[in-house]
Amino acid sequence: MKKKRRNNIKMNKLVIVFSLFLFAIMILRLLQLSLSKEIDGVNLQALASNRTTRTESIQAARGTIYSSDKEPLAENVASYKLIAYLSPSRTTNEKQPQHVVDKEKTAKELAPILGISETEILRFLQKENVYQTEFGASGRGLTELTKEKIEALNLPGIDFIESFKRYYPKGEFLSFTLGYAKEEVTVEEGKEVVTTKGELGLESYYDKTLHGEDGYLTYQKDLRGYKIAGTKEDRVDAIDGKDIYLTIDSNIQFFVEQALKEAKSNYGYEWFTMMIADAKTGAILASGSAPSFDPNLRNMTSYLDPNTAVAYEPGSTMKIFTYMAAMEQGVYNGDETYLSGIFTASDGTQIGDWDRAGWGTITFDKGFQMSSNVGICNMITRHLNRDILRQYFKKLGFGQKTGITLPNESKGKLDFRYETEVLNAGFGQGITTTPIQNIQALTSLTNDGMLLKPYIVEKIVDPDTKEVVYKGKKTEIEKVASTTTVNKIKDLMWKTVNEAGNTGTGYKLEGYNLIGKTGTAQIASSNGGGYLTGEEDIISSFAGIYPKENPKVILYASVKRPSRGNQATIWNAVKDVVINLSKYYGYESSIEEKPTLQTYTMKSYLNKKTEASKNELLNQNLNVSILGAGSKIIDQYPPKGTKLVEKDQVFFLSDDQNLSIPNLVGMSSKLAEAVSSLLKVKVHLEGTGYVTNQSLPEGTPITKGMELSLSLAPKFEG
Repeated sequence: MKKKRRNNIKMNKLVIVFSLFLFAIMILRLLQLSLSKEIDGVNLQALASNRTTRTESIQAARGTIYSSDKEPLAENVASYKLIAYLSPSRTTNEKQPQHVVDKEKTAKELAPILGISETEILRFLQKENVYQTEFGASGRGLTELTKEKIEALNLPGIDFIESFKRYYPKGEFLSFTLGYAKEEVTVEEGKEVVTTKGELGLESYYDKTLHGEDGYLTYQKDLRGYKIAGTKEDRVDAIDGKDIYLTIDSNIQFFVEQALKEAKSNYGYEWFTMMIADAKTGAILASGSAPSFDPNLRNMTSYLDPNTAVAYEPGSTMKIFTYMAAMEQGVYNGDETYLSGIFTASDGTQIGDWDRAGWGTITFDKGFQMSSNVGICNMITRHLNRDILRQYFKKLGFGQKTGITLPNESKGKLDFRYETEVLNAGFGQGITTTPIQNIQALTSLTNDGMLLKPYIVEKIVDPDTKEVVYKGKKTEIEKVASTTTVNKIKDLMWKTVNEAGNTGTGYKLEGYNLIGKTGTAQIASSNGGGYLTGEEDIISSFAGIYPKENPKVILYASVKRPSRGNQATIWNAVKDVVINLSKYYGYESSIEEKPTLQTYTMKSYLNKKTEASKNELLNQNLNVSILGAGSKIIDQYPPKGTKLVEKDQVFFLSDDQNLSIPNLVGMSSKLAEAVSSLLKVKVHLEGTGYVTNQSLPEGTPITKGMELSLSLAPKFEG
């Protein structure tokens, strides 16, 4: 028994010694932690501070984008996030609860306003052990009106956090130029943080300028994450973003937007663009394109601005600059002649005028007015060459970016080497340009040969101090043409539009001194090599200056695949804009003002008198042809319900028993087929485009079962 007691004593001593050893280690570790700033590479002071310190971002207000006439085009509007307090600890007076008391009732009343189910709302409200909750995407970005509807419910525990979102008050207005800014939601320390980032257009290009600099607030927090009262806080205020004032005139932009919409309604097209610049400064006054999109909805089908970021073959508007190149070389003689119609290059390639029959032997001056491709070919082979042409095009800014402050600007392509490529480049095929490049090149004609850089930002202003931190201005690039060249080109442009028989007379406005040059480019085949030949497979363009003397504006417009190849699509849009500009600037027409373009919806004229019906439509400024000499109408084209505009063609088939073949040369394939159908003549089409020849001469009596063959070719009126 005594031996066993000695063992117990030894064991007890060991336990005591081991316990004292562990205690000593704990004391030493405690001393180490107390006296050391860093343990195992971890800064203990920083660790403790981070656990009790919170830093919140203070968002800078994004700058507003204005038009030159101070119309807000992109701005911030109040936006609200819905929250619900769930903790009963918020309520100190049961008669005035400060948390959600009846969750089922709250969900039932919020559901129709938020547009989500009661079950979904209850999922947020039934969270356990949380102080407050939010409602996901459905509870964010609420408008002032929605906030007021919810407040009217007087639901306990329901509150709002105010923020701001980007808003575009004019919808589709100037959308590709403005672009859009998108709200991005991130989570920091369990809290949602909303930031706005520009993703397209000016919003993207000037994102840093518009955004400003965010600030921050650092403070001590309790276990729930809320600021501890009376503790020190560190605050750095945000610096709000700058306001941007554009050179865009909202009134002129409206004229353009309205014209593009009416063209779509009356005719139809794949796309349509129009830019207008101040002729004396290069400031962009309007930049429209259709189809467009609403930046509030971001319902775009393309992310590229057609006026700056999309390059395409311009067609015969480039003849302006080829003629200028010849004049600046001192080799141009407007009275020099050539044979129009067809030009055969040294490699055997044939290049034709839009009317391949030509106009006989004509002068280079007349070739400009008739938009003769053959004239360009003769001018290049006689007086110019590849290097001279390329260098002059580059001097005008083609093949390189203008530097306008918009994203994704295209530089286009000046890639021509062989003879046929050089000849094609002279009339705008095989090379690509952008509308903004054409605007820049045209400034040389309104500034006595001095090329100007286009710009779209008038000024940038600090919204707090009102200090102008940037000022846009007229920027001269270089002298590219003499006064003689400028005056000669402007005279040719005036004749092109205003003298009968020339290719630009569709743009003629009596009493208005509009000058310009037309362009109609074939669309290159996507299969590689060659061009499409359908009547709608074209891009029609117009380079204009208004007015000729002391010009006020430069205008460049293009339409791709106008319905049925109808040039009136672009004619009427341009003329509508020029008329509105004239009124806006207070210019008076030199003659009594003409009424605006009329529209007419075709009705049925079956069984009506031919002459009376014809006179009725002539009063609507329509072109009317009667097939046969009968007194009554038995068929018509177009059919009832078709929408027409001035100068559109109407055919009436009379009850004459002795009908004859009319002259179909010059008609589109569609119109020629329609007329043949009225006459019950079977037609065979050879080629595509417009009628150049018919197998039966005009006046041939029509017999039952008669067949008619029509030769077709594309028609390019400049």
